[in-house]
Amino acid sequence: MEKSIPQEKSSPIVVGLDIGTTKICVIVGRRSKNGKIEVLGIGKAESAGVTRGMVSNIDKTVQGINQAVEVAGSQSNVEIRIVNVGIAGQHIKSLQHRGLITRRDLNTEIGRKDIDKLIEDMYNLVMPPGEEIIHVLPQEFTVDNEPGIKDPIGMSGVRLEANFHIISGQVTAIKNIVKCVTKGQLESQELILEPLASSEAVLSDEEKEAGVVLVDIGGGTTDVAIFHEGIIRHTAVIPFGGNSITEDIREGCSVMRNIAEQLKVRFGSALADENKENEIVCVPGLRGREPKEISVKNLAYIIQARIEEIIEHVYYEIKSSGYEKKLIAGIVITGGGAQLKHLSQLVEYVTGLDCRIGYPTEHLAKNEVLPKGIYEELQSPTFATGIGLLIKGIQKMEYDTITLTQPEAKVQKAKYTDERRFGLLGKILETGKKFIKDDIKDEDFLK
Repeated sequence: MEKSIPQEKSSPIVVGLDIGTTKICVIVGRRSKNGKIEVLGIGKAESAGVTRGMVSNIDKTVQGINQAVEVAGSQSNVEIRIVNVGIAGQHIKSLQHRGLITRRDLNTEIGRKDIDKLIEDMYNLVMPPGEEIIHVLPQEFTVDNEPGIKDPIGMSGVRLEANFHIISGQVTAIKNIVKCVTKGQLESQELILEPLASSEAVLSDEEKEAGVVLVDIGGGTTDVAIFHEGIIRHTAVIPFGGNSITEDIREGCSVMRNIAEQLKVRFGSALADENKENEIVCVPGLRGREPKEISVKNLAYIIQARIEEIIEHVYYEIKSSGYEKKLIAGIVITGGGAQLKHLSQLVEYVTGLDCRIGYPTEHLAKNEVLPKGIYEELQSPTFATGIGLLIKGIQKMEYDTITLTQPEAKVQKAKYTDERRFGLLGKILETGKKFIKDDIKDEDFLK
């Protein structure tokens, strides 16, 4: 990614790419002097090639990515080349595993390389055919049979063990995402699970420590992430979202899909009892036919039935994680579906847990550069995943101490790429060069 506006060396520009079921969103930003996230540009496009979080039409998805990149690039005055991509879909699975290494050098302290060795070993686990590991997330460590250690760096010890939360996905689904990105003349820096990204945008450290469930209701999927004692404990992707509600309205009210979406957004409610019996919405008829009258209360009954089903799935994930009684901070709902009226009340009623709507505002720096209204729009739960991808990308850049403004950036980038990619993205980019070259004549991004 080449930049063309001045910036501090300590704050490289990073791009988050959220390929969602209803929209494709590109957000360009960096960390401001006060530590918050400064958004420099945002681009949105309709997502016509994604179904339930998975790419179903590559050409349409590439077209959407290009439109969003063009808008975000011109708004931020940045040439976008490298992006942090979100991944979701019902193919995502998670499991717990334990690993250990025996250190030979007894005179030195446990360092980052020991933890990296443990993580690298986890990426070599044998998975079912067609599945590969996306993320390996360390939980508690054990040093010489001393359990419950969160950060063992600097300690002395011979036997280093750790519990890991491992997230896997289908190779073909992830290859399709990488293919769309590379066809759009972009390079994937990181593949990031979308609920992990959303959690960075809307959850506080105190909530993660106390125990909290993040529920991100998107268009095609509902993502779940459970945290306790600051550590991620469980992740899941439920194959229902806002589009399922729209389809129910379309069938239940016998209206066109675009009308169903408008009814949901403007008059929808998750609690039917909160609506009056005599409230009626008039929908224009087709080709000169009589207008159609729809009861707002009936509309709410349709929405409530589907929302209850989604919440029951979420509650099942909470119970199966084993942390149902340890969630002091309750549930935080975000994503486009979180804007539905009376949603938090219904969630509290079904689960018995406290609930709030998560807005990505606390991480955003006030920005006078963006056009009027865009900063206000960014504070919507709809952009939680995109802002979260941006935050994760910035954290990764800071962790690896790579600054794209330095003259030796290309050398650092090459070294960084060789050293860090143990996982699936590395395998796709290394072994998949032929599959990329077959489709794209311009191979500059591989050099």
